[in-house]
Amino acid sequence: MTPAPDERERIHAATDRILAGTPQCSTGALTIVALAAEAGVPRNALTQRHLDLKNHFYEAVRARGQLPDSERRLPQQITRLKELRARDAEEIAQLRTDVEHLVHALNQLTTENHLLRSEASAPRAHVLALPNPRPSHAGT
Repeated sequence: MTPAPDERERIHAATDRILAGTPQCSTGALTIVALAAEAGVPRNALTQRHLDLKNHFYEAVRARGQLPDSERRLPQQITRLKELRARDAEEIAQLRTDVEHLVHALNQLTTENHLLRSEASAPRAHVLALPNPRPSHAGT
């Protein structure tokens, strides 16, 4: 896609409007997405064709003592990810404990099953088979 001839000028004007707090076509957020919307250009115009203008925008934001929105959100994201990681570690520890208990229970049940099968298959001297008291009627 060929860039529009006035693309750079539109990006400069959009930068000025966003930094002045007077956006016309975007939310005015200090992001490349908002800058692209404000300039009426695709986002990749700033991330691929005009990296210098993207960097200029971020430098201008920092020069005013502000942080780009993406950088301002990073501490919150880091905190959230650390909390998720801690919860995952707790869950993994609990699952490991559960596995140990389940393995122990399985071993115990396997041993009991083996003993019961051994007892069931062992001959018992005190059990005698009694004859059938009823005569069979073959043919009736």
